[in-house]
Amino acid sequence: MFNHIMVGTNDVEKARLFYNAVLGTLGFEGEPIRDVKDGITRLFWRHEGNSFCVSEPIDGAPATPANGGTIGFKCSSPEQVKAFHDAGVAHGGTSIEDPPGPRASSFGEVHLSYVRDPDGNKLCGMYRPRKSG
Repeated sequence: MFNHIMVGTNDVEKARLFYNAVLGTLGFEGEPIRDVKDGITRLFWRHEGNSFCVSEPIDGAPATPANGGTIGFKCSSPEQVKAFHDAGVAHGGTSIEDPPGPRASSFGEVHLSYVRDPDGNKLCGMYRPRKSG
């Protein structure tokens, strides 16, 4: 459904360090592709046909997080949900909401963790156990 997701940053190097650590817990390897056009720096992480991007705003105004927005990353286990969260906190992010762990939802049990990146963007690590039967 999605081609890419892009968030803004006010500090490209801080964002690079944060997302290298957080996305590394999901299997992204190496450095992002760095693109500089018209003085605007963008970073692209590509993995399994998807792209996650960080960019300095092209309008010159400061980057701000989306109010009410959350970017959810699919995790393969409850342990990966916690590793995603812990890598974010260790690299300048802020833990938000409840601690990482299982939650009851209208869709069944899910394992969630929430962290804000250094620019305030809200990220979620999520694992949905497969239903047996």
